[in-house]
This record gives sequence, structure tokens and C-alpha cells, in this order.
Amino acid sequence: MASTLAHEQQERQALRERQEQQVRQDGEAPLEPRPRPHGEDATQAVTNQAPPLAPYDASDDAALLEGLRREGAGWAEEDLRRLGALAGSVEAQEWAEQANRHEPELRTHDRYGNRIDEVDFHPAWHHLMRTAVAEGLAGAPWADERPGAHVARSAGGLVWGHTDAGHGCPTSMTYAAVPALRAQPELAAVYEPLLTSRVYEPGLRLAAEKQGLLAGMGMTEKQGGSDVRTNTTTATPTAEPGVYTLRGHKWFTSAPMCDVFLVLAQAPGGLSCFLVPRVLPDGSRNTFRIQRLKDKLGNRSNASSEPEFDETVAWLVGPEGRGVKTIIEMVNCTRLDCVMMSAALMRKTLVEAGHHVRHRGAFGALLIDQPLMRNVLADLALESEAATTLTLRLAGAADRAVRAAGGGGEAAFRRIATAVGKFWVTKRGPAFTAEALECLGGNGYVEESGMPRHYREAPLLSIWEGSGNVNALDVLRALGREPGAAEALFAELALARGADARLDAAVTRLKAGLGEASPVGARRLVELMALTLQASLLVRHAPPAVADAFCATRLGGDWGHSFGTLPDSADLDAILERSLPG
Repeated sequence: MASTLAHEQQERQALRERQEQQVRQDGEAPLEPRPRPHGEDATQAVTNQAPPLAPYDASDDAALLEGLRREGAGWAEEDLRRLGALAGSVEAQEWAEQANRHEPELRTHDRYGNRIDEVDFHPAWHHLMRTAVAEGLAGAPWADERPGAHVARSAGGLVWGHTDAGHGCPTSMTYAAVPALRAQPELAAVYEPLLTSRVYEPGLRLAAEKQGLLAGMGMTEKQGGSDVRTNTTTATPTAEPGVYTLRGHKWFTSAPMCDVFLVLAQAPGGLSCFLVPRVLPDGSRNTFRIQRLKDKLGNRSNASSEPEFDETVAWLVGPEGRGVKTIIEMVNCTRLDCVMMSAALMRKTLVEAGHHVRHRGAFGALLIDQPLMRNVLADLALESEAATTLTLRLAGAADRAVRAAGGGGEAAFRRIATAVGKFWVTKRGPAFTAEALECLGGNGYVEESGMPRHYREAPLLSIWEGSGNVNALDVLRALGREPGAAEALFAELALARGADARLDAAVTRLKAGLGEASPVGARRLVELMALTLQASLLVRHAPPAVADAFCATRLGGDWGHSFGTLPDSADLDAILERSLPG
């Protein structure tokens, strides 16, 4: 790494000297000198292209490492560094590319006509999954008594997210299923030890014969989407207590090769939550007919399916009629992961853009030395650091809330701040990724660069677990029904009181806005919540150059309508020195 940096610095210095010499001769800045090959290499020589980014260290991020320590998981730094090196390795980056190029394939029947409903994945998918589970990115934190275990998992997701986003779906659902399953202790006693395992064991077999399980969820249906109370899947009690049979059709059930699923269905007592195993205790296959796989915009490595239930055996989780309340803890966890994965995608594309501009010359200078490009990168860096810092604060709140058995101010803060973060960070992802792609120009528009895959991935995280409207309205609902939510948010903001006048003014506007909150203005209100929360964290924990530029632009109005419009007063050098890997 040191030799690479030294070579890069020498290259940049030599280019500057050539430019200065030409300026002295001609009186104006020239175009960058270009070699002129001769003979048969005249059309084949490659110049002025960035070398491959990999291998690189995906954990080389000051905001990430500082947040890890601050939120109580500093003990995981060595493992995080190791995972970061693996995530940025040539091998892991190739796994990600292969898993998306060779998409999962549905096999409804075997060669003899027997219904099997299985999905085949490329070996690269299994490499990614095996690593993620072994590194504790699935259910492992629930079995880890160390304070900060949930923070360590989110930090791991921020670096392993530099590979492929698709396999983050089953690991996220497995993580989120554990607290929901605890609503039925006898089921949790059977399944939780396997869901918290660090062993990835694919293939549909009896749970008792496996060393580790994965969980999915089946909530939405074609007629309702996020309005799950309109679900039409029915649950009929059997003679055995707690056991039902389901009949219905789910609309978006990802990772259908998971071992168990948490499913919402209409029982006699109302909408209820059920555990549906793919393999029944007697070793036979449960009815889980995969009608088709979705042809999605992005997230291509992950199979998203439409399963049909017909006399499908299921076990009740929690009381009848309390399905939403039972599964809400699962939603809180997966929403945190949406924030985390969006922040990881931002960081990945920022690193790609930074690498490109350090090696690409145009109009007489390397792109990294062009003032306007530096403004764009610095603006992206502010957004990325704010997203990463908020992710780790939310993970810290989740960790502390869990260890306090769901009580206290951290639980209330987690409830409202996770919904706020889900709305805002995931909403910023697509615009951010588009700008990072543009830094590569035409090179970023071709599939080989990987940037189109990241761009297609970005919108998913704003849609999964409730679109922007759903999350914004959920924040209003929390403010109205949970009095401690607003107090917890403002208690967090108060920790930065007096540090920045623009932040103080924004908090004053926010307090005034709460009294006028309405569904029509929900997005505007939640956006201000998110920005004040991010600014508060940066003012307290980031270097002054970062905090000042963020407050000046996001809260003070000294900003345009696109990235790259930071004011002249912004310390671009300090921001970029902190944000771009060495």
C-alpha cells in the first residue's frame, strides 16, 4: 500500500511539473500530455485509465472506526479490519460480480415431475453467505452477551456491504426474526440456537439435522402491499393447539430457500403471526409452492418469490389478532439494516469515485485536483459520513435497548430515530449513487465498472420495509401514540445545544413544526428531524470542517440543489483527507 501511494504521489507531482512548465511557455494551462504510441500498438495502448480498485480495505473509514468505538464495540475492531480486507479483496469482489451475473434459477419440479420448489444459486452466492453468517452478520448478536454486539454486527454490514447487497436480505431477516420469535418461548427454544449460529448450511433438511438455519418473512400480498391488515391469506386452527393450516398467496417473499418464515395471515381472532418451516418435523416438505421469481430492477443475486400456501402447516407466534405487534420488532431490525445497507452503498460508491479521480486526468490535471470535482467529492463525503454515523448511533440504541429489556430512553429513541433514519438515508441513496457514478463518466455507465449494479440497488432500500410515505407517517404515529418518542429525540439533540447556531435554529424550527404536524407535511417534518439528528451527531463527534460544512449546507441554506454545491468557505481539503482511503 505504501509503495502504491508513493508511486501515486510521484505521478501527480510529475504531472504538475509538466503543467507548470507548459504554462510558463504558453501562458495558459495545457491539456494533459498524452503518449503517442507507434506501430501495431498505436490503437491498443491503454493510457489515462484508473487501475483496478481491488484489493483495498473496506474498513478504512475514520467515521466507521470512530463510531464503532464510541458506540461500545471497540473490542470488535480487529475483526472488522480483517473483514474489511476480505471485503475489498479481488476474490470477494469477484464473488459479488458472479452472484449477480449468474442469477438464481427456480426449479418447481424434478425430472420425474415431483414438486420440489427449490432455487439454485451460483457458488459465489454461497461463498458470500458463508462468510456473512460466520462473521456474525445474521442472528449471532442475539447469542452474544458482550455489550455492543449489535453495533459490531452493523459495522460488519457496513464493510461487507462493499461486496453484494442481495445476500444481505436473508442475513437481515434471520437477524430480525429472533426477537419476534421470542413471543412464543417454546418455539424460540427450538429455533433460536440455530438462527443465532455462525454456521451456514444451505439445503432443505430437517432443522434438527442442521447446524444453522436462516429465516425469511412473508408479509405483503398483491392486493395490499404495505397495508398488511388487508391480507387475505387465511389461517385455520387444527386439533393440535397452536398449529394452523394456511391458504393464500404472498406477493414478495425474498430468499425462499430459507429454512423458516414468519408469515402474517388472518386467523379467527384477526391478523396473526405464524412460523412456517419449509421442512416439517416428520421430514416431509411443507407446502410452499413458488409460483415465480420476481424480475427486479436490482438485487439480482437474491431470489424474491411469490409462494402459494395450500394446507401449509404453521405454528402461531404470539396471540391471535396481534400479528402486527408481534412482528413489529422484526420490522425495527430490518429498517435498521436498510439504513446500514444504504450507508454501505454510499461508502462503496464514494470509494470507487475517489479511486477513479485520483488516477484519471482531464483538461490539464488529475480529476482529484480539479476544484469542482473536489467540491462534488467533498459533498458526497459529508453525506456518507452523516449516514454512517447515524447508522452506528441507531445500532448503539438497539443494543442498549435490548439489554435494558426494551425499556428506558434508548428504546424510545430507537423507535422514532430508526424510522426517521430509514426515511432519509435510504431516500438519499439513489441521488448519491448517481452522482458517484457520474464521477466516472462513461466508464461508470458500463456494467464492467460495477457502478450500474450499485445504482440499480439504491432504490430498493427506500422501498423495502415501507416506502417513504409509510415511514414518514409511522414517525407521526409514534409522536402521537408514544409520548416518550419526541422527548427522547430532543434529549439527543440537546446534547449538541450551543455548539452551532444553525443547528440550534433548526431544532427550534423542528419544535415549532411538531405542533403543526399533519400527514400532508409529514415528509418535510421527518426530513428536518433527520438532518438535525445527523448534524447533532457530526457537531459532537466529527472534525470541525465536516460539521461546519454539513450545518452550513443542510441546515443553513448555503447550498444548491445538487451535490457539488458546497460554499467557498468549506474546507474541502480537510473533508477529503478524512474521507478518502489512503
